[in-house]
Amino acid sequence: MPVLNNVQAVTNALDVAMDKWKEVVAFGEDVGQDGGVFRATMGLYDKYGENRCFSMPISEALFAGAGYGMAVAGMKPVIEFQFEGLGWASLQNIFTQIAKVRNRSRGSYSVPLVIRMPMGGGIRALEHHSEAMEAMYAHCPGIKVVIPSTPYDTKGLLLAAIESPDPVVVFEPTKLYRAFKQEVPDGFYTVPIGEAYKIQEGNDLTIVTYGAQTVDCEKAIEMLLQERPNASIELIDLRTIQPWDRQMVFESVKKTGRLLVVHEAVRSFSVSSEIIASVNEACFEYLKAPLSRCTGYDIAIPFDRGEGYHQVNPIKVLVKMKEVLDYQF
Repeated sequence: MPVLNNVQAVTNALDVAMDKWKEVVAFGEDVGQDGGVFRATMGLYDKYGENRCFSMPISEALFAGAGYGMAVAGMKPVIEFQFEGLGWASLQNIFTQIAKVRNRSRGSYSVPLVIRMPMGGGIRALEHHSEAMEAMYAHCPGIKVVIPSTPYDTKGLLLAAIESPDPVVVFEPTKLYRAFKQEVPDGFYTVPIGEAYKIQEGNDLTIVTYGAQTVDCEKAIEMLLQERPNASIELIDLRTIQPWDRQMVFESVKKTGRLLVVHEAVRSFSVSSEIIASVNEACFEYLKAPLSRCTGYDIAIPFDRGEGYHQVNPIKVLVKMKEVLDYQF
């Protein structure tokens, strides 16, 4: 099996999809000959030609509108926005058209469209190049939202998104693009959308996270075990934000009685808000401590060197873990 990093897994998934389905086209700003700003489409222009991998003018609204028309006509477009924060101009098309067509047409039409969005901090870029606004898209009925953290999941979830008959937004944490490598199967495979992955079993605390913070949580658990060797932590990588794996999370919290949700997005009106509210409704009588979270602050992302103060990191996660574990009614 090839050993790939996350951005190479994206390229591999697109290559597999374009070979499997002639309907798949990839486009966006600099996506063609240049291979995209992060080089995620490198080589696809040469292999599949300018009609299937091409660059577009700088207009995310145009990307979404063109992709919508292609999808309704029977194609499988995969759009790349250079950064998540550049997608705001496309929301009119995404929220009022792309997400609504299946319902509006009573199932007569579907929109097999994928939007890839590099997201999150860790590269010291401008605010709108570093945001984590996944909750905005998850709040819109008709759109599936996935955020992989490993090369295996990056390829499998992207292929599942392309195979899906309905629109999927794939957020790709830029911090993880070249952070590490992993063996990834050759050829076509999918990771089911809506299925979380339990990284490790535990009995004392459930940590629910996704994206770049999966790595932060793994490091925080290692640090905790150095201080408390008997601590037993269950770590769940959601992988899909909408629809999220309620069953796995609920079962875990009923077992441990404690929950910590970790993500880099701002705290208010976030994915953690939804998870905590849902767990409170479903698992209240099992709880041994208040439901907790470790998130970004409710501020714009600080630029350059100030970014680190805003970012979730293993130390912040470790502090929160101890707070939850040490709580006594």
